[in-house]
Amino acid sequence: MRYCLLGPTRVLTADGDELPVGGPRVRALLTTLALRPGRALPVSVLVDEVWFGDEPPADAGGALQALVGRLRKALGRDRIHSADGGYRLGAEREDVDLFRFERLAADGSAALAAGDAGRAAELLDEALGLW
Repeated sequence: MRYCLLGPTRVLTADGDELPVGGPRVRALLTTLALRPGRALPVSVLVDEVWFGDEPPADAGGALQALVGRLRKALGRDRIHSADGGYRLGAEREDVDLFRFERLAADGSAALAAGDAGRAAELLDEALGLW
């Protein structure tokens, strides 16, 4: 799966089909997890990020658990893992467009500095295409 954070938060399958993720809070949860792929985040951090700027509900842990359930339903249970008193997204950095963009831009700049303008253009065009 590909996780798109550049622009609206979206999830694409290997075939390029977009999965319906859900409302703003579910998307905020996905974004928070995707910014730290493969890393477990404690419930307190997730609550702070998902309800950023708003007062979390009285039972924030329960509300977060409900959001995790909705996200698992959208992505598949095997994508969101319970770990270390929190949750993690089962993904690699390359699965997240933001990190792929950073790598492609750096590689494109390096190719340009090495005098390979053609390769630089390919890499930078691919990076730009992620937007």
